[in-house]
Amino acid sequence: MPRKTTQHERPRSLLNHWFARFAQATSWGSGHPIAFLLAVAVVLAWVVTGPVFNYSDTWQLVINTGTTIVTFLMVFLIQHTQNRDTLALQLKLSELVLAIEGAENKFAAVEDLSDEELEELHEDCKKRAEITLTHIQDRQAKRAPTKSKASTAAQKTKTATRRSS
Repeated sequence: MPRKTTQHERPRSLLNHWFARFAQATSWGSGHPIAFLLAVAVVLAWVVTGPVFNYSDTWQLVINTGTTIVTFLMVFLIQHTQNRDTLALQLKLSELVLAIEGAENKFAAVEDLSDEELEELHEDCKKRAEITLTHIQDRQAKRAPTKSKASTAAQKTKTATRRSS
């Protein structure tokens, strides 16, 4: 059953929705080539006006203040979109982990673990990867002597054909 929202939750939800859409659109727009060209045009206009203002402190303050404000605001917008993208990626990976038979479900929510728990899990995964690699190498070593002469000759022919192409 859906939970009822209170008066205090509704504006916050609308604010979050608005900000998410605004941040996403701004992030997309700021990464567009036109945005870069616009920034270059602003800098060029600033440089060209230098002699008009005798390269004054005020002239320098305009560009410094403008770039500082834009940078300050963009940090928050970019962080928001990065958080959102990371969460979406984590959800997709979690769905894959949960859908794969035999996978350990503890990996589906690994982003919620502490740094120490992540390090322990990382060490465990490294050990399991090393064991798997050892098993694969052992299988390959056992199969290598049992290759037939015909199979080896066919492989040499393929290699020679690739080299000549």
